[in-house]
Amino acid sequence: MPYGSVGAQARAVPCRRPWCAGCRREAANRQEEPIEGGGPLNDPGKESIVHRRHLLLVLIGLCGCRGPVQVCTNARVSTELPPTHASGPVCAQVVMPGGAARVAIIDVDGLLLNYPMVGMGSMGENPVALFRERLDAAAADPCVRAVVLRINSHGGGVTASDIMRRDLLVFKARKGVPVVACLMDVAAGGAYYLATGADQIVAHPTTITGGIGVIMNLYNLREAMTQFNAVPLTLRAGENIDMGSPIVGYADEGAGEVLPVQRQLLQEIADEYHRRFIEAVQVSRPVNDPTEAVYDGRVFTASAALAYGLVDRLGYVDDAVNLARELAGAPGACVVMYHRANDRARSLYAVTPNVPLQSTVLPISIPGLERSKLPTFLYLWQPEPGMERLGGR
Repeated sequence: MPYGSVGAQARAVPCRRPWCAGCRREAANRQEEPIEGGGPLNDPGKESIVHRRHLLLVLIGLCGCRGPVQVCTNARVSTELPPTHASGPVCAQVVMPGGAARVAIIDVDGLLLNYPMVGMGSMGENPVALFRERLDAAAADPCVRAVVLRINSHGGGVTASDIMRRDLLVFKARKGVPVVACLMDVAAGGAYYLATGADQIVAHPTTITGGIGVIMNLYNLREAMTQFNAVPLTLRAGENIDMGSPIVGYADEGAGEVLPVQRQLLQEIADEYHRRFIEAVQVSRPVNDPTEAVYDGRVFTASAALAYGLVDRLGYVDDAVNLARELAGAPGACVVMYHRANDRARSLYAVTPNVPLQSTVLPISIPGLERSKLPTFLYLWQPEPGMERLGGR
């Protein structure tokens, strides 16, 4: 076949572009409708065939092209992935029908951190901001008569947990409706700290809760850096400005270890945050244990937590909803959840996808490196040091 020849069948196919005068003349000769209309030229089946033929023409032209083909791109590669959720506000979605009165379920899941969980497969939500947005939506809804906090979290940052608890207390004072916390699989650390702001706490019979303590994980990366022949040269103005760094004292006594003075300073900070946690529990909960063993950071089963007075009763989400209806005096109230329009969580147990996929792409976890991406002090029960990856960072 000569260069540039595409065959009789391909030549018989018009380009069918709206701006092509030749196509308009052919359509007029065949007495067909204009291309902008819904006539034969705009038939979907015929258009797909035409598009395939156009692709064939391009491929034939490229195969017969004797000159170089140059492709220019103007792209930027970034590791910061944009959020996948729509920018619209949260709206009430009925999950249990009922009367005009409403019980609002506000779900709290995953690590409680004050930054967006950005990445593929994630809604890209900031847990602290989303919690506040849902509280504001419930406060603005005149039909809401009670709120159920459905909590499933190991905890999170000290400041993030404290902000969320304070926002809950402000909501209660402003709205004046009963709040019931429903503890699911795990509600420890900052998650339990948040639950103490509720009027009643209902724990699932197999819940793990408690974890009234503070943790700060420090790692010695000296050996790891040696493998890459990386030796830090640090200039300091202030003797303890680098306390907590994994390379503190690298060239000094106790290389790679936290110096005694710095360890004491960090311990004092942790003790202060621990006292704040204990005070919040003592004010909100009538703890029955006089030895204060519940404050040493241990976690409890639901039955043990009930015996210590950390929760009010055992039950399921339905029991928490019925308790909220009872406290609000609205036995026939419907149940709503405040989610965005594209959120796939549409039931009492559904969880908003907010864990980025990049946290699970690499099977290798290096806790020392990942730990630096979290707040320093945490109200967190951390049975596995790689839990930081749940934040997608």
